[in-house]
Amino acid sequence: MAITGRAGLLALVGIVVVALGVPSWTGVLAVLGVIAVLVAVDLLLAASVRGLVFARSGATSARLGEPVEVTLSVTNPGSRPLRGLLRDAWPPSAGVEQDRFRIAVPPGERRSVVVRMTPVRRGDRSSARVTVRALGPLGLAGRQGSHRVPGSVRVLPPFRSRRHLPSRLARLQQLDGRQAALVRGEGTEFDSLREYVIGDDVRSIDWRASARAADVMVRTWRPERDRRVLLVLDTGRTSAGRVGDAPRLDAAMDAALLLAVLASRAGDRVDFLAYDRQVRADVRGLAAGELLPGLVNAMAPLEASLVETDARGMVAEVLRRVRRRSLVVLLTGLDAAPLEEGLLPVLPSVVGRHQLLLAGVADPGVAAMARARGDAEAVYEAAAAERTLAERRHVTDLLAQRGVEVVDAVPDELAPALADRYLALKAAGRL
Repeated sequence: MAITGRAGLLALVGIVVVALGVPSWTGVLAVLGVIAVLVAVDLLLAASVRGLVFARSGATSARLGEPVEVTLSVTNPGSRPLRGLLRDAWPPSAGVEQDRFRIAVPPGERRSVVVRMTPVRRGDRSSARVTVRALGPLGLAGRQGSHRVPGSVRVLPPFRSRRHLPSRLARLQQLDGRQAALVRGEGTEFDSLREYVIGDDVRSIDWRASARAADVMVRTWRPERDRRVLLVLDTGRTSAGRVGDAPRLDAAMDAALLLAVLASRAGDRVDFLAYDRQVRADVRGLAAGELLPGLVNAMAPLEASLVETDARGMVAEVLRRVRRRSLVVLLTGLDAAPLEEGLLPVLPSVVGRHQLLLAGVADPGVAAMARARGDAEAVYEAAAAERTLAERRHVTDLLAQRGVEVVDAVPDELAPALADRYLALKAAGRL
């Protein structure tokens, strides 16, 4: 049962009137008794909320930051009209514009409300209960109850780096020979001959063809297709650090999505693994047309785990999944201590069998702090920032000495930089 503010206001007015007329406790009690009777009658005439039937429809997924609508239908199977309030409660991260609605449902009919939301966080945003307050004809009292009406919207990664895809696809077409420029790469497929131009690798000169022609001729090559690319996303502690308005994990996801789409367009087979101390997501064997939907659905519920990543276990999972030589792209942090203690000791087992490309998210705030010289405090902060940058460069050098390709870029530049490095490896025939 629910008593409305209208009943309280009516009681207050009645008491004031009695006090001004015949100030006695008998009159006050009489007024309160009449109001209690009206409330009881109103409650009896209110529609039952226990038998209401609910159904949800509308969108079940949306990209982060994009508006979405979910429809909630209410069917009144009772004999009395339902008039009152409805609340469809969602978590704050769902970004619901309005969760309370006035409803009026005649007996045996159905009405719907539309919940509009703009999610502000990835993952599954869910509403488990709907609360309805059915008021009586006088609006003094009503019946209130909650119903379990499960509903969920999966908020997918926004894939903001999609804007870089057309330019990288154009470069990929050049590598594939679908435009005029062709490249030479060791281990790639021979395509044709053309005249030597300044800048060509002299190792690509075909001396026999040059002897038969008036000019020096070089061989052109098509990059090999159907190679294997494994994207490994580190979801351990270092991925939880925020850079700007988002965690490092989100920037790494965005870069992985751009590279996955680009590699699939290049004819390569792309798999995905998310790992910290156990497998968090695993996408394998999808066709090119299914790859992007599969990846965004797998990435959507991922959150950074506040544990140190088990580098040995991660490497074991990589080696178990890929046996023939492949490109392994590890998206992780470039912090010195975790890498030197965890990843560096187990790198030889990966580098000896596969081409390893490591991508890390840099914090532009550290570089800005290193340039500050305004006062004594800024100088101390600049010294700390310079030490952090030096440790990062040291780790990068150690990785390069072990044959690891490294991409270290700020969030907005990581995705295109990683795609460019993939194209460079493709052009060099190293995949």
